[in-house]
Amino acid sequence: MSDAPETAMRQPPDTGPEGSLPHSLAQRRIVRFEPGHATIEYEVLPAICHSGGVAQGGFVAGWIDAAMAHAVMAKYGTSRVPISLELKVSYFAPANPGRVLAEAWIEKAGGRTIFAEGRLTNLDGKVLAKASSTISLIDAAKVAASMT
Repeated sequence: MSDAPETAMRQPPDTGPEGSLPHSLAQRRIVRFEPGHATIEYEVLPAICHSGGVAQGGFVAGWIDAAMAHAVMAKYGTSRVPISLELKVSYFAPANPGRVLAEAWIEKAGGRTIFAEGRLTNLDGKVLAKASSTISLIDAAKVAASMT
């Protein structure tokens, strides 16, 4: 567990009605957004699948990575941006067209460095992939300044 104090429940970033997300990378909606935990539902679209109707691994990695970032933002807010320093993904089964869940949580946190874990499952709970990440928190003002 982190030494940082738990923060109050926060709103997920960029959400519409009932936690819906803009249509991007097949995002459907945020299912869970609590300090240190997040779950996002995705739709595996045929357009992001390669032969055999299997989602490309980069999308799977991106979905879990996004859930880990949301878990961090749920705990620390948006004044600091979570930046992935390292991401490791293990694939166990194919993600086929249909809905999947990317679930993530903070495993351990320090001052600026966070270790997060996550997984992608189908709606029956079958684990399709697992990931771990080392994340750095960067002041959002510094990120914005570096873009100008």
